[in-house]
Order: sequence, then C-alpha cells, then structure tokens
Amino acid sequence: MATPDQSDHSLNHPIIQSPNSLVVLFDGVCNLCNGAVKFIIKRDPAAKFKFASLQSAYGKSQLIRFGLDPDALHSIVVVENDVAYQRSDAALRIAGNLNGPWSMARVFSVIPRFIRDWVYDLIASNRYKVFGRRDSCMIPDAAMKARFLE
Repeated sequence: MATPDQSDHSLNHPIIQSPNSLVVLFDGVCNLCNGAVKFIIKRDPAAKFKFASLQSAYGKSQLIRFGLDPDALHSIVVVENDVAYQRSDAALRIAGNLNGPWSMARVFSVIPRFIRDWVYDLIASNRYKVFGRRDSCMIPDAAMKARFLE
C-alpha cells in the first residue's frame, strides 16, 4: 500500500506508453499549461514527451489508474516508467528531461518537497486568474498531433 507521501506524488501502477517516453497529463483549458506543452515540445527534439489533457478520456483513465480523483483539477501529472508524479515532482521530471540548461533544474530537488509544492500550489491555484483559461481543450496543429495520445 502507498504511504501518504507516495499518494501525493508517485504511485506504482502500469500504464500504456511507448518505451523511453514520458506522458504529460495537463489541464487542457489552462493557458499556462498549454503554453508549457508548447515550451516542452520546442525543447524536446527526440520526442520523449507525449501529451494528453486531463479532461480527455485517456487523461481521466490514467488518473483513475493511479488512484487520483479524475474530477479534481490537477494542473499536471507526469507518468514515467509506470510511476505518476505530481506538483513540483512532475515539473522537475519535465525540466530534467529537456534539452539545454533546463535539465539543470534537477538541482531544485534538494529543496524539501513541502517548500517546492508550496510554491507550485501558489502558482497552480492562481493560474486561471493570472494566465486565463480557454473554453475548450487545445487542438494540436498537424506538426504536434503525433505527440498527443488523444
């Protein structure tokens, strides 16, 4: 059984994904989250990252698979090697797998999780207010479509 700490950040359950890929489940109506997806794609020429919105059937099924409430609005979940990461752990997994200087963000993992998550939660809880939201999920253009699972 997962410890309370694990239930918040990483849970072991199987997931369908390609070898060596990371799946990013993001809030499809959040402008900040959509901008982050475009940012990741630009810095991931090897196409390690795949994407699905949390609102999609695939996104909801993965939340259920990992024991997360599909009706709660998580701002980001990263699945890597059958482990789901949330909040600051997810952000650090993403940054650590990007090309260029972004991979150096791993050094922030030495900061205690409760501090990292406090900063993350502050941004996440204000993301609609500061960055706005869309009426519907982003529709990827033809060049990005292959990167999306649904």
